[in-house]
Amino acid sequence: MMRAAPILLALIGLGCGPNTPPLEVFNDMKHQPKYLPLEASPLFADGSASRPAPEGTVARGELREDTVFYTGKSGGEYAANPLPLTMEVLQRGRERFDIYCAPCHDRTGEGRGIVALRSNWLPVNLNDDRIRQMPDGQLFETITYGQRTMPGYRFQITEHDRWAIVAYVRALHRATRGTIQDVPPELRSALR
Repeated sequence: MMRAAPILLALIGLGCGPNTPPLEVFNDMKHQPKYLPLEASPLFADGSASRPAPEGTVARGELREDTVFYTGKSGGEYAANPLPLTMEVLQRGRERFDIYCAPCHDRTGEGRGIVALRSNWLPVNLNDDRIRQMPDGQLFETITYGQRTMPGYRFQITEHDRWAIVAYVRALHRATRGTIQDVPPELRSALR
């Protein structure tokens, strides 16, 4: 027994070196036959082991049945903002507008942001009549895909936040053409 112990320790030590793989007593399915992704395979006509997803497959969490919410269109026409007009939506829209839009359009939407002042192009004034008359869905689409020198923000801004920005742009429109008649009577005295 005493002579077997050093031999056993030596055998165990052989599999513990820094550059040697561990000693495998049982396979434990580490070396099973399998195809790696994008590996060639003679099993299928196209010669690839990776199989294409069946037509109509949708990744978990990516089913987008509400076309108005995700595209801004309904039946080929631009749609109205599907979000309720609440303070939370407007605050979120303002926050996202200040992050993504204000560097070019400035915080009032007039197109005199810090980026615009240091470049040779001028962003659109969001308070122009042309922009005011655009349907909400068209503003959503412009934020999503961009237009002319404006990049699309579909990868940076979620759909919900894009709609919140549209709601905030509409609030800017109201603010730039507001009159004293828009203020509730009990609050008018605070403005004078």
